Amino acid sequence: MEENFSIEEILSAVSDLQNLKKKKDKFSNVSKSKFDNSDIPKNTLKLIEEAEKSKN
Repeated sequence: MEENFSIEEILSAVSDLQNLKKKKDKFSNVSKSKFDNSDIPKNTLKLIEEAEKSKN
């Protein structure tokens, strides 16, 4: 099954893919940002860490 696409369709598809990648990068940077946990008690942090370890 061979399909023919115009140059405009190909360029539009490439542009759409680039825009999706930019959005993805934007969201991944938000999730990688450091969380300020200075106001969380150390015991609570330990419990959270242990729960995360046991989940994996």
